[in-house]
Amino acid sequence: QVRLEESGGGTVQAGGSLRLSCAINGRDLRNYAGGWFRQGPGKEREFVATISRHFDTTYYADSVKGRFAISGDDATNTIYLEMNSLKPEDTAVYYCAARVGILSTEKSEYDNWGQGTQVTVSS
Repeated sequence: QVRLEESGGGTVQAGGSLRLSCAINGRDLRNYAGGWFRQGPGKEREFVATISRHFDTTYYADSVKGRFAISGDDATNTIYLEMNSLKPEDTAVYYCAARVGILSTEKSEYDNWGQGTQVTVSS
């Protein structure tokens, strides 16, 4: 088991940028792939981005492709989500997740989750 803690959320105007961080604490972290998901008001939790164990492969939801970038830092055991050109429809609680093995776009395949951080984009 690992513990995940997100930070970096906040309120920004449309067109602005934010960077989310996910600090991961636990054992054998090199075995874990990471992901970001989000849940907007009245919506189900949806996939945003995922990154492989060695940070060499990434996948993105079509809605954020070209605007968001996921990355990782082995030295600090942190996964980041750089969000640019933010839109009001990006407003959501953003969750970091981790799973043993290969990266995945399916939330059901992740068994470690953070508490979430709120991102609000005003028009």
